[in-house]
Amino acid sequence: MNALSAHPAALRPPAPAVTAPRFPGWGLGEWFVIAQTALPALLFLPGTQPVRLYLRVASFVISAAILVVWATSARVRRRAHPADPWLVAATIYVALMMLHPLTNSMMAGAAHLALYVSVIAPLFWAGACVRTADQLARVLGILLVCNGANAIVGVLQVYDPATWMPQEMSRIVTESAFGLGAVTYMGPNGLIVRPPGLFDNPGAVAGPGMYAALLGLVFAIGLAPWWKRVASVVAAFAGMAAIYLSQVRVSLVVCVVMLVSYVAVLAVQRRTRRATVFGSLAAGLVAAAFSFSLFLGGGSIAERTSTLLTQDPISLYSASRGGQLIYTFDELLTTYPVGAGLGRWGMISGYFGRSDNPDSTPLWAEIQIAAWAIDGGIPLLLLSIAALAVTFTSQVRAACLHTNPKVRACAAVILAANVGTVALMLSFTPFVTQIGLQFWFLAGALHSVAAEPERRA
Repeated sequence: MNALSAHPAALRPPAPAVTAPRFPGWGLGEWFVIAQTALPALLFLPGTQPVRLYLRVASFVISAAILVVWATSARVRRRAHPADPWLVAATIYVALMMLHPLTNSMMAGAAHLALYVSVIAPLFWAGACVRTADQLARVLGILLVCNGANAIVGVLQVYDPATWMPQEMSRIVTESAFGLGAVTYMGPNGLIVRPPGLFDNPGAVAGPGMYAALLGLVFAIGLAPWWKRVASVVAAFAGMAAIYLSQVRVSLVVCVVMLVSYVAVLAVQRRTRRATVFGSLAAGLVAAAFSFSLFLGGGSIAERTSTLLTQDPISLYSASRGGQLIYTFDELLTTYPVGAGLGRWGMISGYFGRSDNPDSTPLWAEIQIAAWAIDGGIPLLLLSIAALAVTFTSQVRAACLHTNPKVRACAAVILAANVGTVALMLSFTPFVTQIGLQFWFLAGALHSVAAEPERRA
């Protein structure tokens, strides 16, 4: 597409300060994006469960390591992001929470702090890896390939589970009280395990499916060669179908929010024709993928999806994650207004927490609001929300006001994708996962590209 086409080689900027072995024109940013799918995908291989922890934390360790390299580089030059002071203040506050009397242990506290740092780290170093709108467009293309491949595998796992389903699922699921029974549903030919895609956790393919659907449609309506547009449509279709087949309703809702957000940004940009084409294709995709999923997954797909239309949205949310939201404001923030200490929830508690500390028993967090309330109370909640608010303000400005049409095109896609990430906060904890890594990586890369002098553009 014109908005995402390549610049002449003569206009390419100098090599970034942080580099890696690469294909022509590739840098560390591209390889980092690939690693976010490739590393967890190793769990698809049999015999990898004993090293699951190391594979799951590898992406975060890489992010933190790049931050150290970037911070110690003599060539560090970066225009401050509007979220910098808010995130730095939030990180300092989390560090102080290690001294909280209810922090489970110094080990758990340190692990929790390291998780926060590694997730926000890409905001600071992404600009050293992604320097032009062309490179940012290439990163979005790589995200489409990775998430599209993930979604296609997810669909194949329902079509032919004997061939495509991983031999070993996450022990967190298989060794639970319910086993795989809690993540299965009745299909036309028997029980179907919710597809994990290129992961080992049933239903995990729903996340990549959201981004495959959005990015696939974006690239499908461009001016790329026909075979690329066809491949993009296939990836988008697989992404939407994977969401239906995984039966993760929140991912379906968030995906629709992302698609609608992109149409809205196009309308604000006064790209009416493109908005109309994209919206029409998106509506057709949602319907076609639903019909395909019914054929593959049976009536359980219709029963699960219909609840989004037949039930009152507020009642539906209250029955699923609404209790966590009430619990956050009625109990967590009133009992622990400045935080309940670190290492008290999630996998950090499971892997690094001490069970012999009666004053720091595990707490439960299913949504990001609750997680921030536990880790830092009202101060951390306000700082984090402020960081997101100024980030979105910056992205809206880039999408609507930047003089370079290529930057505006990339910003529109990133804004829509990141809206989806924030929407997940009410039903998930995205900012302590790889989804949060992706959010801050795209935010940092877009800010760097948008801040480049127009002569570079």
